[in-house]
Amino acid sequence: YFFLSLSSSSSSTPELEGRGGEELGTDIANTLYRVFSCESSVDLKSLCINPREHCWVLYVDVLLLEFGGNIFDAISLAVKAALFNTRIPKVRVLEDEEGTKEIELSDDPYDCIRLNVEEVPCIVTLSKIGYRHVVDATLQEEACSLASLLISVTSKGTLTSMKKVGKGSLDPESIFEMMETGQRVGKSLHIALQKILDEEESLGSSRPKVGFLG
Repeated sequence: YFFLSLSSSSSSTPELEGRGGEELGTDIANTLYRVFSCESSVDLKSLCINPREHCWVLYVDVLLLEFGGNIFDAISLAVKAALFNTRIPKVRVLEDEEGTKEIELSDDPYDCIRLNVEEVPCIVTLSKIGYRHVVDATLQEEACSLASLLISVTSKGTLTSMKKVGKGSLDPESIFEMMETGQRVGKSLHIALQKILDEEESLGSSRPKVGFLG
């Protein structure tokens, strides 16, 4: 199972304060859940311990510290990076003569499995401005846009989901153009992100720790 929740700092932005902030946060969380919870994104079989009895549950908690445009894009990159760094301890299911099953966790912290994140998508937000569209819009560009398209793309360029946001409309021709741009940009995002993740992993124990891990 895969669950994703979202919360925000009280000082992150006025847009996330009060009931309006709750509705916005719920909408963001629901959109992200639809993107990442599909079977093609995460291999749920790898989370199975004992069929129909026991399984690992993944919880992804997102904390917004600042709200400044393209929030879906930033969160999707963070989620994929977190899943890439996830280690799941190996366990064995032992059964006695009476049929009672017991789960035994390995004592070796390095005895673990990793998730395959090749199909985990990244989100690309494309904002329509006039007859054109832009990627990674600034606050000024967002203010000029009445409609945006959220596109989730895998590392192979496969489009897994799409959602229109904003009060404006999008004509079919614009949607197809934005889809093509989103797929191209999405593949580039995956390549850049994977390069950074591989570089950090190659540092091993010498990798600098930040935040509460420091």
